[in-house]
Amino acid sequence: MGHTDHTTATRHVEWRKWMVLVATIWIQAFTGTNFNFPSYSSELKSVLDITQVELNYLSMASDFGKLFGWCSGVLLLCFPTWVVLFMAAFLGLFGYGLQWLLVQRLVSLPYIMAFILCLSAGCSITWFNTVCFVLCIKNFPNNWPLAVSLSLSFNSITAPLYNLIATNINLNNKISTTSYLILNAFIPFITSIATLVPILQQPCPRNDLQINSKNDTHTFVTLYILAAVTGLYLFVLDTLSQNIFIVGALLLVLPFVVPKIVYSLKRVHNVEGPCYNLIEMNNYSDLSEERSSSVGAFNVLLEKDRLMEIGEEHSASMLVARCDFWLYYIAYFCGGTIGLVYSNNLGQICQSLGYGLETEELVTIYSTCSFFGRLISAVPDLSSCFYTPQMNTKRYTTRTGWLALSLVPMPIAFLVLVLSDTKASLRAATGLIGISSGFIFSAAVSITSELFGSKSSGINHNILITNIPLGSLLYGVLGGVIYDNNIKSSKETVFVGGSRF
Repeated sequence: MGHTDHTTATRHVEWRKWMVLVATIWIQAFTGTNFNFPSYSSELKSVLDITQVELNYLSMASDFGKLFGWCSGVLLLCFPTWVVLFMAAFLGLFGYGLQWLLVQRLVSLPYIMAFILCLSAGCSITWFNTVCFVLCIKNFPNNWPLAVSLSLSFNSITAPLYNLIATNINLNNKISTTSYLILNAFIPFITSIATLVPILQQPCPRNDLQINSKNDTHTFVTLYILAAVTGLYLFVLDTLSQNIFIVGALLLVLPFVVPKIVYSLKRVHNVEGPCYNLIEMNNYSDLSEERSSSVGAFNVLLEKDRLMEIGEEHSASMLVARCDFWLYYIAYFCGGTIGLVYSNNLGQICQSLGYGLETEELVTIYSTCSFFGRLISAVPDLSSCFYTPQMNTKRYTTRTGWLALSLVPMPIAFLVLVLSDTKASLRAATGLIGISSGFIFSAAVSITSELFGSKSSGINHNILITNIPLGSLLYGVLGGVIYDNNIKSSKETVFVGGSRF
C-alpha cells in the first residue's frame, strides 16, 4: 500500500512539472512581442512625426528594458512567481495599450512619453523570460537546458501567431498595423491568467520522492518534434491557408497530453529512457585534472583574469573581471545583437528596397527561422541523451563551439543583401539572420551557465544581455543617420533603393 501511494505521488509530481513547462511554452509563445515592432513602426514614426534616428531610439528603448532584467530576479526572491508574472503582464498592458491609443490618435503624447512606453514594453518581455527561466530550472534541476531551450524557442513564433489571429479578427483579411499593438497589450495578460493554475500547483521539493530524470528523455524528444511540426505549419503555409484550430491543437492541447501519452507507452512497453544530466562542475574538475599534465607550462598564463575551470561559480564582480567573459560579450554583440537590430528595422529596410507591403511576411520569416535556430541550439543536449556518461565525456563539445558555428550565417546573409536587392535575396538573408540570432539567443542561457556556473546564471546572463541596448543604439543610430541623410539630400519622406539603408 505504501509503495502504491509513493508511486502515485511520484506520478503526480511528474505530471505537474510538465504542466509548468507547458505553461512556460504558452508564456513564451504569446509574449515575444518585440518581433512585431516592424509591423507598426512606420505608423508610429508617422504619428509622432519623427526621424529614422528617433524611431531607432524607440526601438532601442524596448531593448533597453533588458537592462532591468535583474529587477525581476530580485523580485522573484521576495515574491511568489505568479506575482512577478502579473507585474510583467501589467507592464506590457501599460506600454502597448497607450501606444495603441497614440497610434489611433486618441491621445497625444510627447516623444519622451513614447520612449517610456517602449521601455515599459521591453521590461515586460524580459520579465516574462526571467519567470520562464526560473520555472524551468526549479522544476527540471537536471534537465533545465533542454527545458529552457524548448520554452525559449516558442518566443519566436509570436509574430506568425499574432499575424494569424489578426487575420481571423479582420474579416476582410486586411490587417491593420494597429491590430498588433492591441494584441501585444491584451494577449500576454490573458496568457498570464491561463497559466496561473499550473504555476500555483507546481510541485514543491520533496526529499522523500525519488524523481528519475532519465525518464524525461523521451518526453523531451517528443515535445521537440511537436515544436518543429508547429513551426513548419506556421512557416510553410500561407497565413490564409492556416487553420487557427489546428494551431490551437498543436500549441495548446497536444503539449498537455504528450507527457501522459509518452509515460503510458513507456509503462506498457517497460521502456526506460537514457540518462541525461547537465555536466556539472565535478565533471569539469575531472577533465581539468586529466589535462593539467599536458598544459602545465601554460597554467601560469591562464591564472590571471581567465577561466581555470569551466563551470566555476562566478559572482558579478568576478564575471566582469574575466577576459573570457568580454570575449563572449563581444561575440554576442556581433551576432545575436546585430540580428535583433536587423529585425527591429525590417519595416524601414522593406520600404527602402521597395517592398513595403512585404513587411509582415518578412517578420514572419525572421521569427519562424529564429524559432528553428532556437530548436537547433538544443541539439548538443538532445544528442547527449542517447550516450552513456562515459561516452558523453569523450564526445562532449562545449556550447561555445556551437556558438562559433552559429555566427557563420550572419556575414553570409549581409553579403547577400549587399550584392543583391531582389525579393528572393531579402527573404533568404532574413531567414539566415533569423536562424543565426535565434540559435545565439537560446544557447546563450546555457553557455553562461556552462562557463560561469549555474547558481548565478540569472544575474550573469542579465549582465551579458546589456550589450543588446548598446548594440541597438550603435547599429540602429548609425543606420538611421545614413537613412536620414539620404532623405535630406533627396527631399523625400521615404527613400527607395538598396543603397539607401
